[in-house]
Amino acid sequence: MKVIRYLVFTTLVLVGLIYALSKLQIVQDFLLKRAVLNQVSSFQEFPDDALSALVCGSGSPIPAENIAETCILIKAGENYYIIDSGGGSVENLFTWQIDFSKIKAVFLTHLHSDHISDLPNLHLNTWIAQQRQGRLQVYGPRGVKRVTEGFEKAYELDYIYRHIHHGNNIAPLDNVGFDANTIDVLNEVFYQVDDLKVTAFEVEHDPVTPALGFRFEYGDRSIVISGDTKYSQKTIDAARNADVLFHEAQANHLLSELEDGLISAKRVLTAKIMEDILSYHTTPVEAAMIANQANVDHLVFYHLVPYPRNNLMAEIFVRGVDDIRENWTLSKDGTLVVLPLNSDSIEISLIK
Repeated sequence: MKVIRYLVFTTLVLVGLIYALSKLQIVQDFLLKRAVLNQVSSFQEFPDDALSALVCGSGSPIPAENIAETCILIKAGENYYIIDSGGGSVENLFTWQIDFSKIKAVFLTHLHSDHISDLPNLHLNTWIAQQRQGRLQVYGPRGVKRVTEGFEKAYELDYIYRHIHHGNNIAPLDNVGFDANTIDVLNEVFYQVDDLKVTAFEVEHDPVTPALGFRFEYGDRSIVISGDTKYSQKTIDAARNADVLFHEAQANHLLSELEDGLISAKRVLTAKIMEDILSYHTTPVEAAMIANQANVDHLVFYHLVPYPRNNLMAEIFVRGVDDIRENWTLSKDGTLVVLPLNSDSIEISLIK
């Protein structure tokens, strides 16, 4: 009993001491300086000699707390590339202290809002004080120029205000805006920088046409990103023998439960949305089948519909996958996949 009283007393004294110290200006200033240094330090977890992918958004249009919409960052050599830029994804990149000056291009799978809504924020963070040479390069399906021109019109005054305020060295108008490129070459390399080769392929996301997926090849390693699609032979063909396939996943069995709940709550129109989207996405089991048929080494589920908010939902989400496939990962915001060159290794971790 005396030992317990002593431990309680000691704990209370320590808590009181920490609280008292935290009120001292010199301590507050020290902690502030440490926090600022951490904030401005660049992300260091990408290895140099590898093809890497960081999930900057694993969610979907169905909101999930603290989860960003669709986004994947690819690192090849010294350069970064962004695939889709859904809401909240740029905040993740900023929080993780990604060096925006290394982002060389954006690739859009299609033009749904949850894949493009953070494009203006991505533009801002690659423009202000980044010494970007020229406009932000954006590649996407037919209609991409219409999207970027719309953003430029909406943000025209923002560009002007920031230029006037910060001057030409920080906010140069010569580099403001987007350079949009319509992808009209499929199933062959349409983008190549140094040892990186990018191929686009069409997927099935009707009535969204065209909708694209991408294959990234760097050295002897490869990553394929499905974009939004239902089960498709086109994805199987494009992902053949890839090291990693990032494939969207929609748990229709969970959506059906959600639809029933919405009907019971007399939210009939929202329930109809759940019914409508069943037909143009891929279930986790179907994605696993695609990965098997394509002889993919590792499958990563992303663009999770609905996003599993806890471990129980995650288990239900991927129900049946283990029966047909090993080597898969259910992604979160911060899932990092590293493929070292001249190796068969696939390193998967989670950054915070």
